[in-house]
Amino acid sequence: MKDILQEIVAYKRIEVEQQKQIVSPRDLYARVEKLMADGITARSMSRSLAESPYGIIAEFKRKSPSKGWIHEDARPMDVVPKYAASGASALSILTDNKYFGGTLDFIPQVRKAVDIPILRKEFIIDEYQLFEARYVGADAVLLIAADLSKEECRALTRTAHDLKLEVLLEMHSEQELDYLECEPDMAGINNRNLGTFHTDVANSFRLAEKMDTEVVKVSESGISNSDIVRLLRQAGFRGFLMGECFMKEKDPGLALKQFIQAI
Repeated sequence: MKDILQEIVAYKRIEVEQQKQIVSPRDLYARVEKLMADGITARSMSRSLAESPYGIIAEFKRKSPSKGWIHEDARPMDVVPKYAASGASALSILTDNKYFGGTLDFIPQVRKAVDIPILRKEFIIDEYQLFEARYVGADAVLLIAADLSKEECRALTRTAHDLKLEVLLEMHSEQELDYLECEPDMAGINNRNLGTFHTDVANSFRLAEKMDTEVVKVSESGISNSDIVRLLRQAGFRGFLMGECFMKEKDPGLALKQFIQAI
């Protein structure tokens, strides 16, 4: 099986270059510079997770490469504000269109309707995407260790911090834990192998024992049981990124509310 992550990243490089032809880097950077000069601030996702008794990062995810459409007709304004009202500590919005049915436009659609941190969930391989995230109102971005060299990860993290964006660094294996040298704000462990799609929450427990860091720890993927969240909290995790568990339901916001009540 071809590694889907390699396929996505290859396509993403083409997509980013096409977007630069629509809005030049110079124009985008100038827009962000003005926005920051106007004093428009970002929210701290790491602090929101650390201070929450639940730490749920509720994800707006309509589609996945492994399962196809999860909730094809879902609209951000119908779901995301309900996530916030139901107790989410932060929001994750997928902005990849081809593989996940998202778009960057989803973030500005909901930004004024919610006052909790928004993570741009994307395959980021170019600083241009960081400026896009800041411009549309994201508070944090995802960087995936498997997508990047350590030097690329460090440079993107620095640029994100210059833009007042926090970084959730996603790692899949023990070999990637040395990427923590890049000084992210949050350390994510993905329980799903993006090459094989195999999901095992035990990955979070296994790698947590080997993580020598004080940054907020986030467990990603495959979490559908409130008992698992309690056990993960005991293991030191403070963030739990969950999408399919809620998005497969008719009312994702209600599903989140019931999940938090179970915790």
